[in-house]
Amino acid sequence: MTIHIQQFDNSLFKGSVSVNTNLFIDGEFVDPLERHNVEVTDPTTGKVITTIAAGGKKDIDRAVEAAQKASRTTWGKNVSGAHRSHLLFKLAELMEQHCDELAALEALDSGKHYIYVKAIDFASAIGNLKYYAGWADKLSGKTIETEPDKFVYTIREPIGVVGAITPWNFPMTIACWKLAPALATGNCVVLKPSEVTPLGMLKFAELIREAGFPPGVVNIVPGLGSVAGQALVEHPGVGKIAFTGSTLTGRKIMQSSGNSNLKRVGLELGGKSPNIIFDDADIEQAVKWTALGLFHHAGQICAAGTKIYIQEGVYDKVMEQLVAAAKASANPGTGFDLTPQLDPVVSQTQLDRVLGYISSGKDQGAKVAVGGGRLGKEGYFIEPTLFTDVKPDMKIVKEEIFGPVGVVIKFKTEEEVLQAANDSTYGLSACIYTKDLDRVARFTSALESGSVHVNMASMSDRRAPTGGFKQSGFGKDQGEYALEDYTNIKAVTINHGQRL
Repeated sequence: MTIHIQQFDNSLFKGSVSVNTNLFIDGEFVDPLERHNVEVTDPTTGKVITTIAAGGKKDIDRAVEAAQKASRTTWGKNVSGAHRSHLLFKLAELMEQHCDELAALEALDSGKHYIYVKAIDFASAIGNLKYYAGWADKLSGKTIETEPDKFVYTIREPIGVVGAITPWNFPMTIACWKLAPALATGNCVVLKPSEVTPLGMLKFAELIREAGFPPGVVNIVPGLGSVAGQALVEHPGVGKIAFTGSTLTGRKIMQSSGNSNLKRVGLELGGKSPNIIFDDADIEQAVKWTALGLFHHAGQICAAGTKIYIQEGVYDKVMEQLVAAAKASANPGTGFDLTPQLDPVVSQTQLDRVLGYISSGKDQGAKVAVGGGRLGKEGYFIEPTLFTDVKPDMKIVKEEIFGPVGVVIKFKTEEEVLQAANDSTYGLSACIYTKDLDRVARFTSALESGSVHVNMASMSDRRAPTGGFKQSGFGKDQGEYALEDYTNIKAVTINHGQRL
């Protein structure tokens, strides 16, 4: 079924966009074998935009079958890296041409601002497609000296079928983090986007077909995680699962992999990232970056710096400015307002979850420095919130909230803050603010985190690896390192003289 969304009537984007709301399998939009629908909601109003088809186990089965067939016949080892590169570049060009429509759809179902989606999220998505298009014809193995009459060479081969499960907070960006290296290395993909924010990905499926990818190379099957996601994880025809989402779901994926075919798993999971401001920091810049990292997209970012450590010499000054920044951010709006506004959280479920954490903080004795409640009666907006007087065992200090909520902790010494920052089950990202280069060297080495950002908020780059330590997962998205997660290494030994 194709729908025409006509909710755009503003100076940023005017007109309508057509979207096929069925499943994209084997190069065609098809009805699910067992008809199920999911409502898609506008988070800025709480109103239903449309319904989409939700895939089930049988739909995952036929998507994997289509991917396996393509891997054997029209993709994988059957096409050159140069051809894969050409198609990825073509897809990136089509995204650029249709960026307005794609960004409007993503702004509509995610609540994000249209300008940010175009300028930041889609720039990242398109950049990843081009980056890995450049790698597609440059993959190589090694020649290894062994004995005088023998030598070994290695070959990088595609895994086969990759199952990609992507979240609702950065739908297009994270989908391209998975798709681009998987396709560049010759894999076929079954992608299950979040059923909460599927519209842009369904439009993206049209571009995949237009770019010339053979049927079955990319299949897009929205559906519930407990149904379509679980079926994909358990499927014996899938060789790898690439997942971004919660640590709880990541654990379940690991268990399912072990119980099925021991498929490879790459997990980019939750975080509770430290944001450390030292006495010698540029305070104005530190506050701006900290507020951006905490409140952008209503804090729905796994690498958000939600544990804010401030050294005692500048604590009062930083707190004054952070509270002012939080109050200035408390201006809810739609994704199409002329100037960017505070984003809503994505759903009623997420609204209830975040407000539950705020209530927990209050109940456990933390002090609300600013915010602490819902904004307005329409949509899913939450006041930018900061807690002080927190203790290490509080729920709001230990657990990922995934909303515009931060905890602020005063510290005296480097040793104290380093121990506190590393005392976490997570290890995704960390930020430090200081002018002391010796301190930078010490902390970038000592922090137990997959990435460390100095004098800036946590921001990814397609040329650098993204991924965590500890219960923030393992494996890498982006950069050259991600290529290793989408290939198998085969060793070939040649005996050219030694005889028995």
